[in-house]
Amino acid sequence: MENPQTIHTVVLDGHSLTLEALVAVTRFGARVELAPHAREAIVHSRALAEKIAEEKRVAYGITTGFGDFATVAVSEELSSQLSTNLILSHCTGTGEPYSEEQVRGMMLLRANALCAGVSGVRPVIVETLIEMLNRGVTPVVPQKGSLGASGDLAPLSHMSLVLLGRGEAFYQGERLSGAAAMKKGGIPTLDTLMNKEGLGLTNGTCAMTSVGALHLYDTLQAAQLADLISSLTLTALTGQLDAFQERMHTVRGHLGQIQVAKNMRLLTAGSEILERCQGARVQDAYSLRCIPQVHGAIRDALEFVKNKVDIELNAVTDNPLLFCEDEAVISGGNFHGEPMALPFDFLGIACSEIASISERRIERMVNAALSNGLTPFLTTNGGVNSGFMIVQYTAASMVSENKVLAHPASVDSIPSSANQEDFVSMGTTAARKAGTILENTLSVLAYELLTACQAVDIRRRVGGYGTGLSAVDEALYSHVREKVAFIEVDREIWPDIRAVESMVRSGELLELARKIVPEFC
Repeated sequence: MENPQTIHTVVLDGHSLTLEALVAVTRFGARVELAPHAREAIVHSRALAEKIAEEKRVAYGITTGFGDFATVAVSEELSSQLSTNLILSHCTGTGEPYSEEQVRGMMLLRANALCAGVSGVRPVIVETLIEMLNRGVTPVVPQKGSLGASGDLAPLSHMSLVLLGRGEAFYQGERLSGAAAMKKGGIPTLDTLMNKEGLGLTNGTCAMTSVGALHLYDTLQAAQLADLISSLTLTALTGQLDAFQERMHTVRGHLGQIQVAKNMRLLTAGSEILERCQGARVQDAYSLRCIPQVHGAIRDALEFVKNKVDIELNAVTDNPLLFCEDEAVISGGNFHGEPMALPFDFLGIACSEIASISERRIERMVNAALSNGLTPFLTTNGGVNSGFMIVQYTAASMVSENKVLAHPASVDSIPSSANQEDFVSMGTTAARKAGTILENTLSVLAYELLTACQAVDIRRRVGGYGTGLSAVDEALYSHVREKVAFIEVDREIWPDIRAVESMVRSGELLELARKIVPEFC
């Protein structure tokens, strides 16, 4: 994957947005530009919308009301009020606001979708969204309130309010009225929306896709971290390396499994402890022996999710769509979130598995009956000291919470809009809870890393297999030990946990590994 921090400008054309570019804009402030040919397509589409309104043709959302009011005709004089009223009446969200980067993703995706030139909006709509991104005006969007069916209606309405100088927005760390934030950012607000523009802004999956895509990016990093951290655990538990032989995995054929097995060989190469402990057992428990099969299956699941996200990043998801070549206005259901709901449920399930197997490795390190010679709870003076006993408890609690959250949201549906919208996706819920699972999983990986460093020190004290680690594992271990000392006797452990959690979340550990083993991925 391309490093998002190296992407400084993203040109929107409706067709070429990537996951890395999304992260570059939302997280690292890359500048956004509108492709000239995309602006031309938007102009042509808008001309068609105006022609339809002038001719009083029956067209959903242009000359009719919305939802169950699709049979109610709206005059040309009131069509602008119709679009503006859509925003005002649909901003019903509640709860804590989405993060600024998640809302920036919504804005970027909405602008990109409108660039395809089939939505009938004015260029000023897209240009204003781009200016807001470039100047740091970010709408306040509550997290709760989307069924993921006619798109993310409530979240995107809150996003759209700020274009009109309404609602609330963040600007340079302040939460302000939408009007004040736009004024400080030097961005003119719109007096009103024109016909079709309310639907163009709010019909679509941009909220769920932004939230889920950002969580996907971070889960891809977590999957790599799982390989890296488990290599240190494998050493601490004197794992048997035959399980990672290339031919073992080639004959099964799953690409993720083959990649993870290769990673494990790369990460453990040159480890004195592992070289000297081979033959100590015929085979290890599944949480060690089956790292390629489990981590690999997770990799394959994430690749499936990424494939779907890559499509949706450049999808047109509002309704109706206007096709200039024959002036057709087609009402359909591209706004429906099911194509994203299922992948984002799968994302949460896959991420929860990273934590589940990680916790099992923690248990093996702290349990003297399972650790192949390590001390009980990795303490040097048990009884008086509890050591890492409760580290495993806490990891287990997060794993159990993940199991609850991994229940798929997409299997639920509840009818809305007088039963016109009678089957909904709950895709935004799927995306949101995948983020909670991810946060738990990153913490569990941090607990495993902290435990593995303690276990390596105990292994070295116990002796029998030497003291040497692989180059990567030594660097990983030393990096942790720069901030977290060996726990000889019980002390406040939460600062150690926080320090390692910060390392896990920052990306620094993967950078460290790639400097030593560039092939690791």
